[in-house]
This record gives sequence, structure tokens and C-alpha cells, in this order.
Amino acid sequence: MIAVSNYIVISTNNNTDKNHLVEIKRLVDDMQSSSTSPNTDKYPHILSVSLYDPDDHTSNPYVVEQVNGELYRIEYTTDSSDNTLIYINISFGIMLIITIVTFILIYIKVMRPFAAMEKMAVDLARGNLTRPLHEEKSKVFGRFLWGLDMLREQLEAGREREKEYQKERKTLMLSLSHDIKTPLSAIELYEKALSSGLYDTPDKQKQAYDGIRKNAEELHRYIDEITAASREDFLAIEVKDGEYYLDEVISEISSYYTERFAGLHTEFSIDSYSNILLKGDKDRLIEVLQNLLENAIKYGDGNEVKISFSEEEDARLIHIESSGAGPKEDEMLHIFDSFYRGSNVGEKKGSGLGLYISRELMKKMDGEIYATSDDGSFTAVVVTRKV
Repeated sequence: MIAVSNYIVISTNNNTDKNHLVEIKRLVDDMQSSSTSPNTDKYPHILSVSLYDPDDHTSNPYVVEQVNGELYRIEYTTDSSDNTLIYINISFGIMLIITIVTFILIYIKVMRPFAAMEKMAVDLARGNLTRPLHEEKSKVFGRFLWGLDMLREQLEAGREREKEYQKERKTLMLSLSHDIKTPLSAIELYEKALSSGLYDTPDKQKQAYDGIRKNAEELHRYIDEITAASREDFLAIEVKDGEYYLDEVISEISSYYTERFAGLHTEFSIDSYSNILLKGDKDRLIEVLQNLLENAIKYGDGNEVKISFSEEEDARLIHIESSGAGPKEDEMLHIFDSFYRGSNVGEKKGSGLGLYISRELMKKMDGEIYATSDDGSFTAVVVTRKV
């Protein structure tokens, strides 16, 4: 652009520089047709007109013209002191500097943070969670990078907790396995003694049977401990005690699921509600509602999903109702058990843990969750505590 602009201006100036030739021609015509002294006032490019003297030197450009048999020296100026070219180059220079500074800022504020995010994504994919991501001070990606680094820290902390859990679980299993051997060996000894006839009196036989029963009870106790240890993994979910407004939760649910249900052609509605202060963990309540809405998508008939609200003395109840047949009446007592799946799930994949985890989360927040099933609808009710 700078080169083209300079070319245009220079070409224009070259054309305007020929104006003095036109004026010289007109002046010569006037001199030939008039006997009076030539008037140069009306010719801005003509400086002076005098009889030509070869010995007289001047610094101005001139031409020699013959008028009525006399040679005249006509001095002129091209008046090519137009500053347009200078102004254009200054303007383009300022624009060039602004452009360079802008690209430098884009590189510092946008491109470089993107490069850092790319490295972070690769590290996360490879499982390298130890390298922190330097916080970006700008407002462009600062909060995003902070959140990404927070995710890395959470994943790293989760991995460390998983290692500790696996270590404790293996230690517990080894300890219980060792403890189980004692009553199991005792039962085997009693069995061999009875089968070989060593206990030949009723009293001794009763003593053996009592020993077998006692050790069997001991085995049951160890099995219960193993079962409880297996479930502790799902219960080891951190819940932060805090306060939050109901609108914060419902707004986030609405912003995501309104568009999603629209894409599924499912009628989705949220009744009006009063915004009150609740206690517990906002993120965990959102997780519970997401579990219930995902179940509504997976197991409902896809016609309608509705969120409504009701009040109790110290609680706000959130009802999530979905159209479609729910579990059978005799199955409703077990839908919140771990690994349980009702007969209405069909071939849909699932682990049977969503409702179980949701109930455990609500219990940790001093809340509750229960469900009802009517003809053609299933309703899950989340009980949250007011502040």
C-alpha cells in the first residue's frame, strides 16, 4: 500500500510539473501579440522575463524563447514542493507501527497462552500432572488458564488419593484375608474331627457345632467388612460446606439442558421459583440434578421433562418429573442401591450407581432424595436445606 500510494502521488506530481510549460507558451503568445512589457502576475510559475544575456547566470531554471526577433530568458519554477507525499508516508508509517504493536500484543496475549495450553493438554493426555501452568496476568485467558491449572491440580490430587486408596485397600484386603484363614481353619478342623468320629459324645458334637457356628459368624463379619470397604470408594467424595442461592444452580442447569432437550425434541420446562439461600455444596447439587436429568433422557419416553419446586419448613424440594414408565412398584425400594438397575432399563448401558451416588451426596449435605412412579411418569425429589 505504501509503494502504490507513493507511485500514484509521484505520477500526479510529474503531471502537474508540466504546468509551467503551458504558462510559458501563453506568455510567449501574449508577448508576440502585445507591444507592452509582459505581465507575469497572472502566471504563478513564471518568475521573471528578461532579454537573454549569455553572461548573466541564474540559479533558477529557465528557457530561451524568440519573440519578435528578440531572445528572451524566461525563468520559471516547477512548484513541486507538494507535501502530500510526506503526509502520506507519515500516515502509513504510523499505521505500520500500530499494526506491528497490535500483532505483538496478539502474540503475547493470545498466541503464547495458546501455546501454553497446547503443552498443558498434551501433558494431561500423557498423564504428566506435576508441571504447573503459569498464570496469565491478562484478562483474555487468565481465568481460563487458572481453571485449566486448577483442573490439573484436581486430577493430580485425585491420582494421589487413588494411590493412597489402592494402598489402603490392598493392605485391608491382605489383613482381612489373613484374618479369614483363622476361622476357616477352625471350621475345617471341626469338620475333620466330626467326620473322623473324634467327637463321639453328644456334648463334644454340640461343642463342635457351636465352634463351627461361631467361626461362621466370624467369617460373615469379615465378609461384611470387605463389602463395606468396596463401597467406601464411592463414599469418598468431598462435599464442601457452604452457602449458595438456588438461582445459581437452576441457571446453570437451564443454560445447558434447554438447548440439549431442544435438540432431542423433548419439551423441557422449569416452573417459577423464589430465589432462596441454601446450604451445602453448589457443585455437588448440580451434579445430582445432572444425574437425574441424564436418567430422564436415557430412560424416559422423550416427550416431556419438567422441573418444579415445593416448600417444607426448613427445606426446598426440587422435583424432576419425566414422562414414560418408571421402575415397577416392587423395584422402587431398591433403585437407590448400588449397582441396582430396574427392569425398565432395557438394553441401555449403565452402571447402576448414578442414583446411589446422588443419594450419598445429598446425605452428606444434610439433604435427601427419593422417587415416586405413577402411570406414565417418574418423579425424583431432591430435598435441599435452607440456611
